[in-house]
Amino acid sequence: MKLGINTEIALTYIVGRRKQTMVAALGVTFGISMFIFMNSLITGTNNWSEEVMLSTTPHIRLYNDNQLSTNGMLDRYAGTATVNLISNPQMVYSDNKIANPDALLKQLQSHSEVTAISKQVSTEILYSNGNVQENGNAFGVNILEQDKMFGITATMIAGDVKSLVNNPNGIIIGSGLADKLNLAKGDYINLTYSKVTKSLEVVGIFKTTVKAVDDTKSYTNTAVVQQLLQKDRSYITDIYINIKDYYNAPEVAQSLQSQTGYTAESWQSTNEQSLAGKKIRDIIANSMVITILIVAGFGIYNILNMVIYEKIKEIAILKATGFQGKDVVSIFLRQALIIGCIGSVAGMLMGALISYGVSKMYLGLGNVDYLPVTFLTKHYVQGGAFGIVTAFFAGYIPAVKASKVDPVLIIRG
Repeated sequence: MKLGINTEIALTYIVGRRKQTMVAALGVTFGISMFIFMNSLITGTNNWSEEVMLSTTPHIRLYNDNQLSTNGMLDRYAGTATVNLISNPQMVYSDNKIANPDALLKQLQSHSEVTAISKQVSTEILYSNGNVQENGNAFGVNILEQDKMFGITATMIAGDVKSLVNNPNGIIIGSGLADKLNLAKGDYINLTYSKVTKSLEVVGIFKTTVKAVDDTKSYTNTAVVQQLLQKDRSYITDIYINIKDYYNAPEVAQSLQSQTGYTAESWQSTNEQSLAGKKIRDIIANSMVITILIVAGFGIYNILNMVIYEKIKEIAILKATGFQGKDVVSIFLRQALIIGCIGSVAGMLMGALISYGVSKMYLGLGNVDYLPVTFLTKHYVQGGAFGIVTAFFAGYIPAVKASKVDPVLIIRG
């Protein structure tokens, strides 16, 4: 295939300075490979972190929160014949009950975004086995609904979630709680709330690797917690909701809160600190990669500057024989882009190899066997594009400088 004269000259300059060209291309290669590797690792880590968060947190939690006393509340009590003012308003106690939960569930199930829903009653509880006691949280649930939402089955290390369905006085406890109270499947544990105590059979043990969850949480049937609280069977404190796109949880939560009048909390609000950590990781990774690419760009810039300095007479001859300034710009831009393309392709391959190698590094900590690394096409496309863009701008300034060479002055002098 016949190449244009500008491309042939650019290739000649590249071949004529193989070592410098290789150094410039390696700079781009290293920058692109680090861009791909860092993004793959950070994205994998973020995805794993989200999975951990969503393994115990619903996309949206609907509950009846305590409210701050307002003038409107006082007006309903004292009437509007007088001006009612509240000084130093306080939180108004509520038993946190959701009124008519079954009707509310039907209303929520009709929402186009909702994919799974589960009602529950939860409370702080005192666990005990003999003389050993531990504080924690008991969740009265429909375990099959919760399993659908959180994949509890995958975390079970003893027993089965279906055992709770078949045992009205059963309980599934976290591994940390089981260790602290020296309990195994088939043993009995006492749950105490106020002056009410129930003895339940341990039908399963789960392990999420989230210490705060494993050390305190338990699942039992809804009626058990209602009995501990001395409430009727309609007493429900929370409704957990999963939606199609969990990134839209804040908007959907706001909509559900307006429709129902209850507080709707998205998983992002519940895990703000973890999400802040995610943003910090992204900023650190991107800062490192951009710095590497800028350094690679300076490498291309310096090499092209050296080429222009050494080839200044040849550039003057080219202009004297009819080449215009734009042709000279084209020659050096092509040289920069060729280096950028070579470096980008090599960088994508090296980035894939590094990412693959790191993904096979065994950790064996908690539920993380290997480092979480993703392989997303967009990272390779972005990396290649950044490499070429960096090469373009690194070559543009020297190219413009070369185009302004005065052939008469160079040839005379």
